Amino acid sequence: MALYAIGDTHLSLGTDKPMDVFGGSWEGYVDKLRDAFSALSEEDTIVLCGDISWAMSLESAREDFAFLNDLPGRKLIVKGNHDYWWNTVTKMKAFFVQNGFHKLDFLHNNCHFYGDTALCGTRGWFYEEDAEPHSEKVFRRELIRLEASLQAAGDREKLCFLHYPPRYQGYSCPEILSLLEQYGVCACYYGHLHGASCSLAVDETVRGVAYTLISADHLAFVPKKIR
Repeated sequence: MALYAIGDTHLSLGTDKPMDVFGGSWEGYVDKLRDAFSALSEEDTIVLCGDISWAMSLESAREDFAFLNDLPGRKLIVKGNHDYWWNTVTKMKAFFVQNGFHKLDFLHNNCHFYGDTALCGTRGWFYEEDAEPHSEKVFRRELIRLEASLQAAGDREKLCFLHYPPRYQGYSCPEILSLLEQYGVCACYYGHLHGASCSLAVDETVRGVAYTLISADHLAFVPKKIR
């Protein structure tokens, strides 16, 4: 039984927005994901750190969920900024049950456990990426969700999984960083950065928290083994 993480799979099996059009490492990315996951076992846990599918609704994301469900292991899904199919957890879980997607679950306003380790997380937020007036309201809600997840972990060892990076070169989100440090998170895994932007990632330990970029193209579409 092992723990893995990967973000930004950007699946488009039921819609016409495949990432192959960008060429380079994205060419054949679905096959790369399938091949990489084939080395995992059904007892493994994989956290998917957002931007799972380009679909605009649960129904149009059905093929993407079916693909993920057929891969080995339990998958915990964090919301990404491009997951427009996202709905209430109640509706999403009901959709999964109706379609037999029994290996998929959500990391949202809660935490899950891998042995004695708590898996916490939320999407996070960038003020800079949202010029709409409600951006601060949405960000504050993300802070509430993250703290609820961390509180649900109790005194367990905590790992945090975000979609947005809480820090990278030239940027940091002090509110999220403060929560990670306050609750004693030992490691934080994040996605969102692609291509040349990966060079901006902070992959180091800062104030007791180890930060690691796990976007799919950065990992060559091979989930990162954490434990």
